[in-house]
Amino acid sequence: MAVKVVGPVGPDEEEAEAAARALERVQAYLVRHPDGEGRLDLDDAEGAVTMPRVAFELLARVLAHLASGQSVSIVPVDVELTTQQAADLLNVSRPYLIGLLEAGEIQYRKVGTKRRVLAGSLVEYKRRDDLHRREVADELSVLTQEMGLD
Repeated sequence: MAVKVVGPVGPDEEEAEAAARALERVQAYLVRHPDGEGRLDLDDAEGAVTMPRVAFELLARVLAHLASGQSVSIVPVDVELTTQQAADLLNVSRPYLIGLLEAGEIQYRKVGTKRRVLAGSLVEYKRRDDLHRREVADELSVLTQEMGLD
């Protein structure tokens, strides 16, 4: 199956409300069925679709973001991205991303003269960066309290 990387999909207000209603039902289903596969009933002649639990959990995450008005992108971790696609997913400029690549922060490979970034490497960088940001924010909060500036 060919994989096409597309840009983020963002909801309008009506779609965000529909996502919120759907999220409630998906979360309730996950609570009622803590193990195994689930069923998703579609209104068509073919009836219900059975999906693995991980698909329901992913659906809940997507719906949660859409319900809060955020855009969503889904990219398989083994897809290779162009530097522009990778920069777009990190919401940084392409030159900044290239600096990260050359500094060894994100793994990449060269195909001729072009760089290709494995999506999984990009996700791992974002996870590390988010963790570092949280640690710094926590340290700053502690310092603020110690100095009585809160």
